[in-house]
Amino acid sequence: QVQLVESGGGLVQAGGSLRLSCAASRSTASMNQMGWFRQVPGKEREFVSGITLNGGSTAYADSVKGRFTNSRDNAKNTVYLQMNSLKPEDTAVYLCAADPALRVVPSRVPGQYRYWGQGTQVTVSS
Repeated sequence: QVQLVESGGGLVQAGGSLRLSCAASRSTASMNQMGWFRQVPGKEREFVSGITLNGGSTAYADSVKGRFTNSRDNAKNTVYLQMNSLKPEDTAVYLCAADPALRVVPSRVPGQYRYWGQGTQVTVSS
């Protein structure tokens, strides 16, 4: 079992930046893929970004490509999501996810991640 705890969310003005962190309760080295998703009330969980073991492969939703950067530090059992040039439509609860399955590229499908954090709220004001 792996517990994931997100932090770093908050309120920011449009154009600003936030850095989210996701700390795992045990080594992330066994979690081949780790992902970030976001969700707003009444909508389905949306893929934001994923990263494979050693950061060899990353994937981004088109809506965040060029603005968000996903990275992981296995020594610290932590993954990060650097979010720049934030827009009001980025407002959501951001959730971290992890899964041990070996993949060449990280999955964009929520059902293919076994472990989930509780989420952290990001609010971008216009």
